[in-house]
Amino acid sequence: MKAVFLDADTLGSDVDLGPMQAAADLTLHGTSAPEQVAERIADAEAVVTNKVVLRDEHFAAAPDLRVVVVTATGVNNIDLEAAEARGIRVVNAIRYARPVLVQHTFSLILALANRLVDYVQDVRAGWWQQSPMFCRMDHPIIELEGRTLVVLGYGDLGQGVARLGQAFGMDVRIAARPGQPEGEADGFPRQSLERLLPVADVLSVHCLLSDDTRDLIDAQALRTMKESALLVNTSRGGIVNEQALADALRQGDIAGAGVDVLTQEPPVDGNPLLADDIPNLLVTPHCAWASQEARQRMVQQSADNLQAFAAGTLERWVV
Repeated sequence: MKAVFLDADTLGSDVDLGPMQAAADLTLHGTSAPEQVAERIADAEAVVTNKVVLRDEHFAAAPDLRVVVVTATGVNNIDLEAAEARGIRVVNAIRYARPVLVQHTFSLILALANRLVDYVQDVRAGWWQQSPMFCRMDHPIIELEGRTLVVLGYGDLGQGVARLGQAFGMDVRIAARPGQPEGEADGFPRQSLERLLPVADVLSVHCLLSDDTRDLIDAQALRTMKESALLVNTSRGGIVNEQALADALRQGDIAGAGVDVLTQEPPVDGNPLLADDIPNLLVTPHCAWASQEARQRMVQQSADNLQAFAAGTLERWVV
């Protein structure tokens, strides 16, 4: 099967792409500009992409295309309706990054709760050295035990965060998005997001970006949260309205936030969350998924998807 990988560099230089090359006649491109996509996939039966956008005009330029293999869980860069209309199957990667993404999520939660960056910066600035006593207590520290953790998006990653929150002694609750029933999930109460926002001490976002979830956490949602609450988003930029979050942090509507994702990546045109005057905000460069182990698992899973499609047995992970 003739396949093209449009942005292989997004997986890093320390992974072995051998399994994917063994699964198909694979042409590798490190990166692909939008104007290069149509030409590069013109005679491909399979396209592999991480973040390159594929729309109907690209599908129209590739008459032999039968499957798109996305080397990520999110598929908001693919026009799914256009793919379905043309009989092109779209398959994503799942469960490859749970250990590291859950780890990163709680790294952000713990750093915010302990004001870790603030204290490290204070020491580097000489404040501890000038202290009249043995310690500094300039930034309030929050204990997680007994606090309410609200998990928005209870897929593989949300499940991992919920269980780790439980291990920290937190009261874990699952937020039902609009249209989802309330009830229970794995012993955790599932309640409406509107009901949970006012009681959340930590809100951790793990749902996919779609028309239903875009700006789901907006200015109104942030105003209903506790002033002591923390928000963490390691899913997709756009689910949390970035200007609203910047404003909420400046105004003290919530106590802190950690994000690993932005609406534009890289943020070459700037972003409201990159301003210097936002208190208790941590921004990391979409690296929560990026352990070498996770990326190698993704390679293997993508290779398995290519092989399964060629064999006519692709059933799992089809979007």
